[in-house]
Amino acid sequence: MARRGNRTRPAPPPLPVVTPAPSGGAYRPLSDIDRDRIVEHAFEMLEHVGMADAPDRYAELLIAAGGRRRDDGRVLLPRPMVEAALDRAPSTVELPGFVDDHGVSIGGKGVHIGTGGAAVQILDAATGTYRDSVLGDLWTMMRVVDELPSIHYGLRPLVARDIEDPLELDLNTAFAVTAATAKPTGVSFTSADTVDPVVDLFDMMLGGTGRFAAQPFSMAVVVHVVPPLRFSPEGCEIMERAIERGMIIQTCSAGQAGATSPPSLAGSLAQGLAEILAGVVLADAIKPSHPCIHAFMPFVSDLRTGAMTGGSGEAAVVSAAAAQLLRDLDIPNAVSAGITESKTADAQAGYEKSYTVTLSAHAGADMVQLSVGMLGSIMVASPEILVIDADMCGAILRSVRGVEVDPSYLDLAVIEDVVSGEGHYLGSPQTLELMRSEYVYPDLGDRQSVAEWVSAGEPSIWDAAGQKVAEILAAGRPDHLDTTNEAAVRAAFPIHLEQHP
Repeated sequence: MARRGNRTRPAPPPLPVVTPAPSGGAYRPLSDIDRDRIVEHAFEMLEHVGMADAPDRYAELLIAAGGRRRDDGRVLLPRPMVEAALDRAPSTVELPGFVDDHGVSIGGKGVHIGTGGAAVQILDAATGTYRDSVLGDLWTMMRVVDELPSIHYGLRPLVARDIEDPLELDLNTAFAVTAATAKPTGVSFTSADTVDPVVDLFDMMLGGTGRFAAQPFSMAVVVHVVPPLRFSPEGCEIMERAIERGMIIQTCSAGQAGATSPPSLAGSLAQGLAEILAGVVLADAIKPSHPCIHAFMPFVSDLRTGAMTGGSGEAAVVSAAAAQLLRDLDIPNAVSAGITESKTADAQAGYEKSYTVTLSAHAGADMVQLSVGMLGSIMVASPEILVIDADMCGAILRSVRGVEVDPSYLDLAVIEDVVSGEGHYLGSPQTLELMRSEYVYPDLGDRQSVAEWVSAGEPSIWDAAGQKVAEILAAGRPDHLDTTNEAAVRAAFPIHLEQHP
């Protein structure tokens, strides 16, 4: 019998195109009683305190749907009105990709990992310095997203600071994101005036007028509220225009505990939930039953300085609680996780990202956003960090799957064959079969022995990430965008992104 140390081990299996989204929800940071208390407080807030700053048009829509205006102008939203809007709202949203089989189903059916944010700097791997982010960086980030199995969708992670005109910024952002990945995406708008041109661009990228409404592969990310408890007039207008053009909406509430939301985690959750429910009601008043996803992002402050602390333990548990609240209310949802205050790929970045994403994923968040590729309190983006984080997320998604028990896994005949034969399972048919389904293999994580690692030159994970990004970019552009359609877009719109071979 050959010694185990000399046995040739099977090669790791090839990675799948997209990692399946496992079902979460086993982790529940709120007891049922405490959950109900927070939900009740949110309903009371809307009914008795209401929302400020609703433009007249939207205030009239809300009043016509059952709301009423207080003497100070705040619009009160009674509980029966909110519950009726919840009943009409879809509990599942099908979010297609630019390519059909890259779509995802949002709403209690699985945990999906994605990008997000509005970073204004890039950590330049070549120089180790920070610089302003530009349009080419956005394409690079999304091109990398396209190749990472554990990343299911990509919201615009950074701002192209080399484009100043608002319309050109939105057009070029939409084009770069879509040209770089066939996965579902999301974009923001500087104003309602840019929605129509962007959707026209999407139509042209798909090959004809009206194509996008039939395949709305890119969400409109709309900040509909300005905490505490105020509508964003501009966000309301963007939401209405995007709904009219057939875009799936992702609303967003992002209060910061101790600053723009109450300092207690429970109070912050209640206010944020009220703001999310206000978004449900507003979308319903504009167009009942329109598909919407609601991003509940209760950020946390370091109360010594007022700075955001997205990588704290408090941020981890409050985001998981936000996922639990929306999941229990049957609301398609997104939460923030994976934020770190670290400025580089160090131990702090690793531990802050890992436990924040893990808790939200195990709580069953439909979409875990801002989760990959970001540093410095989401002000810095990095494609190298993106591929490192994707390795982490692959392991986290595996942990959400848990231990699957199949009768064939508890087979005495298999045990008998091994103990009566070679005495190990390395070459058994069951091992060869399950190595492709039971286990997840890191793309970058080092599993060599110390001697092997030293012999290889002591490479760091940052080195491996840089090599991975270089390989993706060297492979050239993806093939989902028809070159004729791209040429038509470039002829019709002021596209600044260089053509990639």
